[in-house]
Amino acid sequence: MEDIEIVSLYLKRNESAIRETADKYGNYCYSIAYNILSDEEDSKECVNDTYMGAWNSIPPNNPTSLSAYIGRICRNISLKKWRANSTQKRGGGEVSLVLDELSECISSGLTLDDELENTAIAEYINSFLSGLSPIERRVFVKRYWYLSSVSAISSDTGFSQSKIKSILHRLRKRLRSNLEKEGVSIEI
Repeated sequence: MEDIEIVSLYLKRNESAIRETADKYGNYCYSIAYNILSDEEDSKECVNDTYMGAWNSIPPNNPTSLSAYIGRICRNISLKKWRANSTQKRGGGEVSLVLDELSECISSGLTLDDELENTAIAEYINSFLSGLSPIERRVFVKRYWYLSSVSAISSDTGFSQSKIKSILHRLRKRLRSNLEKEGVSIEI
């Protein structure tokens, strides 16, 4: 079923929208959740919560890209779950590592999540991404959106882990420089 048809089901409040979403985007959502949580049960729970989140937010929203919309809901739910889990037990997972890496570029009195929700920051990052080569954009998005490990990105691209780390380091440095040029507050 096409995305526009699935969105139409949500807008009509037809419960089959959830089933169609699960059929089409279940694996996609699970991979997002699992990359963040590294726990099968928590990931499944977040995927189910994603469907409820979509049900509750469509309408009034009418997304033009259902995959991006569903992915964002799943990512946000998974990050909330990760935060709840990490306050109970401090662990050195991929999420904290990624957030630490990005905090080199974006920091202020707000949390990183607050900054990323800021429309202006999102526009700067989108502009930055549009100026990257396809492989740089792919590496950046896999690391900082999908929270993939360096080893997973290495396997996916065929580059060594040290090359991936080097690419990410250079990209963070360029992002920081671009944000500073745009007047985005950077703390050292």
